[in-house]
Amino acid sequence: MKKGLLNSLIAVIFLLCCNSASASKGDIDVTIVNRPSVKAINSHYTSNRAPLLPNNFIKLPVGKVQPKGWTKRMLELQRDGLAGQLGEISAWLNKKNNAWLNAGGEYGWEEVPYWLKGYGNMAYILNDPKMLAETKIWIEAAIKSKQADGYFGPVNERDGKRELWANMIMLWCLQSYYEYSNDKRVIDLMTNYFKWQLTVPDEKFLKDYWENSRGGDNIYSVYWLYNITGDSFLLELVHKIHRNTANWMQDSSLPNWHNVNIAQGFREPATYYMLTKDPAHLHATYNVHDLIRRTFGQVSGGMFGADENARMGYIDPRQGTETCGFVEQMASDEMMLWYTGDPLWAEHCENIAFNSYPASMMPDLKSLRYITCPNHVQSDSENHKPGIDNGGPFLAMNPFSSRCCQHNHAQGWPYFIENLILATPDNGVAAAIYAACEAKVKVGDGTEVTIGEDTQYPFDGAILFKVSTPKKVKFPFYLRIPSWTKDAQLEINGKKIPADMVAGKYACINREWSNGDVVKVTYPMEFSLKTWQVNKNSVSINYGPLTLSLNIDEEYKKVDSKESAIWDSKWQDNADPSKWPSYEIYPKTAWNYALVLNPEKPFGNLVVERRAWPADNYPFTQQNSPLVIKAKGRQVPSWKLDQYKLCGVLPNEDCEKSPQVDDITLVPMGTARLRITSFPASYE
Repeated sequence: MKKGLLNSLIAVIFLLCCNSASASKGDIDVTIVNRPSVKAINSHYTSNRAPLLPNNFIKLPVGKVQPKGWTKRMLELQRDGLAGQLGEISAWLNKKNNAWLNAGGEYGWEEVPYWLKGYGNMAYILNDPKMLAETKIWIEAAIKSKQADGYFGPVNERDGKRELWANMIMLWCLQSYYEYSNDKRVIDLMTNYFKWQLTVPDEKFLKDYWENSRGGDNIYSVYWLYNITGDSFLLELVHKIHRNTANWMQDSSLPNWHNVNIAQGFREPATYYMLTKDPAHLHATYNVHDLIRRTFGQVSGGMFGADENARMGYIDPRQGTETCGFVEQMASDEMMLWYTGDPLWAEHCENIAFNSYPASMMPDLKSLRYITCPNHVQSDSENHKPGIDNGGPFLAMNPFSSRCCQHNHAQGWPYFIENLILATPDNGVAAAIYAACEAKVKVGDGTEVTIGEDTQYPFDGAILFKVSTPKKVKFPFYLRIPSWTKDAQLEINGKKIPADMVAGKYACINREWSNGDVVKVTYPMEFSLKTWQVNKNSVSINYGPLTLSLNIDEEYKKVDSKESAIWDSKWQDNADPSKWPSYEIYPKTAWNYALVLNPEKPFGNLVVERRAWPADNYPFTQQNSPLVIKAKGRQVPSWKLDQYKLCGVLPNEDCEKSPQVDDITLVPMGTARLRITSFPASYE
């Protein structure tokens, strides 16, 4: 049976919570399950109303999960970096004559809500007074923009049709604001706006390219409101949105091949499935996920080669993905985890968050590049078309450029943090995606407990949870057991629990919890090998959840952000490129290596070296990485930059390799702004 079909069949029966093993020790009951139970309805958090299918996981209100360790450092860097300070650079965020603040003004499309989607959630999580005040300015303007007919926001019309894409994004901003504030005006605005959508004739509804591709975002917001109000007209609107959204249910094709549309739009059938209960809709989402990766995703890092659009003949790991694509895929994975409980989506989100997304930005998070590739050996300001589908300086780290990603990138880490601890339908709690954090969550009889998670994951497989509670309370606690681990261990209050920790499932600990209870899980990290048959049998090495890249010495060259920006960039008159410089990155050491592997013991040449945790809590640089791996390699003389000044396509398996075996170093992929992650193999 093909893997894609198998995944689909597993997903179709996700409501069946199959117990595969259990262990009991006194008052501790540990059961290994495929999914959390959905037979109950959570008493403390808004969840899906009938007739919607129940979610397996329920996201806590924004701010209830607080980051710690490197996740907190990442959010602080975002606050002090491009995302938090974009208001002093971007012309689209200039408050003077802005259409989101002033009717009839300029700049009334996606840029403001794209930025606010991440900025606002950062403000709520960090509880930063300055950021909260800035967020409120834009939220108040959006609420006050409502019109008598129910429409809100700037009016964008094309060929006599109202374009609604930017409004879809702003709805998500309003939903987060409601979670934080409980401001009932949000409910009134969304109710009237969705009533207005019902009045728009189908022939004029969601016909523009972007809104048509991404109608699933609108459905999600309709569900969100329905779960609060129960207004039946909203379900009628869901059917209308689906029939006017691009067809993501084709067996062997897609409505378009734009990387962000795919990363975002593929979840629409599964979202619709929550209402229809038709397995074909759920299957379609799994199918698109598999379909794009069968050809264009034969690369490491979880994404696919579509450096604007996927194109036949451009499948090598030197093709990349927009930074927008990374964060939208992470958001889709998080939503699919809620819908299905399938641990596949948690692991896929981690794959992008740990391996692909961090390297799309400078370490100080003050600039980003539009395109990042699995094999990426030069990051300059030149035009690489047609090697890259879109024409322009898309590889340099530029804070003034690439306006979609410039505004949209900020959602990645706040949303990731919000999904580290989730509620479950049976009044329990779950950790499916792992990183250090602390969450306040109501469980069992309504007692609010604090779950503290301490770990250096993904650089270490040990994770410690501490429960703080004002009284004893019984509730289930679910922990995802990664598919890549073997011999996982579970301890409660220092005592080993003899549970059969089956990889790819969840351990459910159901007990009465006391203040100070401690749960420790250890997921041993080992090497694994991935062979990319479509891409000349190249290989990638993983260590637990981390993919490894060649350590290339990086030379950073500062360039003028204004002079090197893409043609459609716009910045404020007083934006200072000396304060916000761009960087080109060039290799100082050889990158054209084949990896030397022993066919019988492929990891025999690999040696893990542990290093001290970085003092600044930021592990995503080559210098700061808490682990490096020593390996062996042979240079491939014919593998060079090609005519487009991109990393050349992978050489053939039988290519000539240097007779000299060199000592090389591998580092986690997410730490390497320049990297080779798909290697030719030299088996000997």
